Amino acid sequence: MRTVAIIPAGGSGKRLGADVAKQYLFLNSLPVLVHTLNVFQKSDAIDDIILVVPKDHLVSVRKQIIEKYALTKVSAIVAGGNERQDSVRNGLGAITKPCDIVIVHDGVRPFVTDDIIVQVARAAAEEGAASIGVPAKDTIKETTGENIVTVTLPRRNLWQTQTPQAFQYDLLCRAYEAATRDNYYGTDDASLVERMGAQVRMIAGSCENIKITTPEDLIMAEALMKEKIKEKIIYRSGLGYDSHRFISDRKLILGGVEIPFDRGLAGHSDADALLHAVCDSLLGLAGCGDIGRHFPDTDPAYKNIASLILLARVKQIIEAKGLSINNIDVTVMAEKPKLAPYAAMMASNIARTLNISETVVNIKAKTNEGMGFVGRQEGIAVLAIASGVERIKND
Repeated sequence: MRTVAIIPAGGSGKRLGADVAKQYLFLNSLPVLVHTLNVFQKSDAIDDIILVVPKDHLVSVRKQIIEKYALTKVSAIVAGGNERQDSVRNGLGAITKPCDIVIVHDGVRPFVTDDIIVQVARAAAEEGAASIGVPAKDTIKETTGENIVTVTLPRRNLWQTQTPQAFQYDLLCRAYEAATRDNYYGTDDASLVERMGAQVRMIAGSCENIKITTPEDLIMAEALMKEKIKEKIIYRSGLGYDSHRFISDRKLILGGVEIPFDRGLAGHSDADALLHAVCDSLLGLAGCGDIGRHFPDTDPAYKNIASLILLARVKQIIEAKGLSINNIDVTVMAEKPKLAPYAAMMASNIARTLNISETVVNIKAKTNEGMGFVGRQEGIAVLAIASGVERIKND
């Protein structure tokens, strides 16, 4: 069963009185939208995510949200419409691969859980359509335009509807086609299906699955997040350094890239001084010694080994310590060759190996103004700094 999530995130934040759209407000150091997308990113029930944002946010969202936070399941970012229903329709039109189930969820409901996603998707697969909600706790009264009560509704049959809502793909497509044809706008996606005579199964969700719309919602969200996290965050950093001398008859490898030059670097492995410095910075971040301790030059297993393989093994060490990488900054000191044209490729290799965004890997090349062994073109030296976070669960 292939399941696609459509996440409309086109709010303006006017009711919040905020300077930025509500989906980009920070909640526990992350934008609200990132909290929401992370749940779908990590869910095994979700294959693809289509994000719908205002047209003038397309570029900034890709760089500042999707790439920055490595949200790899987001397969498309599309422009929204005048109304939420128009935005979801645009998201539906962006589904290009075969699809069984479509889940629609508000981008500003960050407390959705994987269990909720699984339940609503399963119900939609079995019955056609399903919605998360909570039974009404308060008595609901219907009034006239002058706020005069006309009827008190039976509370036992009333639900406060939330998202996610899930639908069999063909059913939701037919519902949207009918709504477009009739120029009908419903209060939610389920209402479009209901008017076709299809049944929608209500699934009990959580009162914590709030939609952040008003200042009071944001206060409640901050309290819920504080209760949810219950962890201490420790910020760490590590410094790495490596240098190798030039030798003849060897390729020059830096950052996993072969650099055209008349000499290479001496070393037991491929002598990639840049990656060795990065490895040492990450090992320092984790408090795990240095590269020589883990990959000694006396071990024939590491003879001529590609340093990208060593970096991948350092990643495993980092993850075993429960650490996540924030960013890596590298300075390469070399008179020759000129390395700037290869910096982007080096950063890409590092980011891909560590499964982090290229935007958090920075590589610079400097000369030594003719001074020292670097200035005399006897070799290359590299400095690297890595920063990261350790999260410790509180009791």
